[in-house]
Amino acid sequence: MPKANSKSGESKSIKKFSGSPIEKLTPLLIVVSIVLAFAVGVLWQKVQNLSPGATSTKGNAVGTTAPADNTRPQNGKLSEVQAKAIPALSDKDHVRGSKEADILLIEYSDLECPFCKTFHPTTQKLTDEYKDKLALVYRHFPLDQIHPKADKEAEAAECVRELGGETAFWKFVDKIFEVTPSNNGLDHTLLPTYAGSAGVSETAFSSCLDSGKYKDYVEADFQGGVGAGVTGTPASFIVNKKGEAWMVVGAQPYESVKAVIEEALKS
Repeated sequence: MPKANSKSGESKSIKKFSGSPIEKLTPLLIVVSIVLAFAVGVLWQKVQNLSPGATSTKGNAVGTTAPADNTRPQNGKLSEVQAKAIPALSDKDHVRGSKEADILLIEYSDLECPFCKTFHPTTQKLTDEYKDKLALVYRHFPLDQIHPKADKEAEAAECVRELGGETAFWKFVDKIFEVTPSNNGLDHTLLPTYAGSAGVSETAFSSCLDSGKYKDYVEADFQGGVGAGVTGTPASFIVNKKGEAWMVVGAQPYESVKAVIEEALKS
């Protein structure tokens, strides 16, 4: 008997809600859910397209500043004030090409950033194509909150430069981007080996890296980028002889960067 009552109660419950307002609205609710899901998907795709790189929260640290006109630069030509916020070329900068080139492509980069790894061959192709007209300037912007290993890798690159000069520095950077899985995946026990392949003493390199002597240098690069409005990597500034500047946010394709360079050359 209890079993029969149980079935009877279940049956009554179904009959009770048959034809109820909720049941009648079910098809409409399904349609609304589908429309909302589609809208959210479109919005997410737009956000992704606007953010083609890794983003940092480190830039909010005490002591960092926004550009003088209090606006964040975006893709495209910058205002005069924004252009002046970009740290000027110095003897400490790493330059692939001639410092007297018509165009400087100043890249703020993170050796553990997957977008930077993707963008690196683009910068190599551009410097090869434009030759003396274009020089690549590499600056450190390690996003250490998401890539804790990136700071030490930047310091490693500076040690290689100290021991082997600019040629060794670029060989080391090229190698790291070639071998790193990105996103904090590089095995740091292999750093001396990569330094050796760049032509420097592995023993001297390890001693330099262990000293931490370039920690402040890397931080200074980072803070300079923050002052110019960099919030993620890669972030690049294309600057011509007139001092006019354009910003390229993220790992933009070769054709897009080339178009900006052509605009800067003609300006």
